[in-house]
Amino acid sequence: MIRNARRTTQRRPEASCFRKEAAGEQEFVRHCDTAERNSPDLSILGKTCGSEVMSKSAESGPTIFIADASRMGCQLMAAALRTSPYRFTVVHYALDSVGTRTGLAENEAEIAIICAHLKDGAIAGFDAVREIRASHPTTGVIMMLDSIEAAMVVEAFRAGARGILSREQPFEVLCNCIHAVHQGQVWASSKEMHFALDALARTPSDYTVNAKSPRRPNLLTKREAGVVNLVAEGLTNRDISRQLNLSENTVRNYLFRIFNKVGTSNRLELALYAIHRREGAQQD
Repeated sequence: MIRNARRTTQRRPEASCFRKEAAGEQEFVRHCDTAERNSPDLSILGKTCGSEVMSKSAESGPTIFIADASRMGCQLMAAALRTSPYRFTVVHYALDSVGTRTGLAENEAEIAIICAHLKDGAIAGFDAVREIRASHPTTGVIMMLDSIEAAMVVEAFRAGARGILSREQPFEVLCNCIHAVHQGQVWASSKEMHFALDALARTPSDYTVNAKSPRRPNLLTKREAGVVNLVAEGLTNRDISRQLNLSENTVRNYLFRIFNKVGTSNRLELALYAIHRREGAQQD
């Protein structure tokens, strides 16, 4: 189910006022709460390369991981999420791709908010999202873009994002997006969905039913093709590593490269790709 961003937050008893705010093509209602809140405890429990662990909140709600190039940006977002009426739990934040990989390996998160710009590059966030989809398929990924441009939106969807936001949007929209993605929905505005649909219409599909097309060149190495076949059989990264006598990290790296080569963003799409390639080969 695709959920459009034209939503308004529910009125809460403790709210003292509401005000409408225009945001591009969308209209949101921002919640203004005058209730006093305790200052967040941003004490550092431990460090990994390019990342810092946040003290966990006892409040209920989805567990959240944040990745942004700015440490202050991560801390401010974490503080806002933890003290919001929605009671989110921020378990970790990272500044670069290495920190993201390490942080998610050590801290389970239901939602990952990944900014396009990380310490290791202006578009490093896209690669980080692809890696998350390969190694943490149950984590819902929200991509935060500096600006809503067609190429950036399409690339975010291809990387595996299930929610797309701009830094220009209100904080309340981020909260609504987190809830939607956590419930298994896709969060995008009408404009962003049009970008994705236009790109899909212009791209030849490998999944066209009952359509015969010229044989396409094999983009994968023999080893990569073997990994794809095992994914299509439903094996986990651990199972694949044991069967091929590889480390799980090596299997994740293979999947990361395979996703880039064939244009898929998750294991299900990769399995469909493998199945349709087999059917095409049998028909030929």
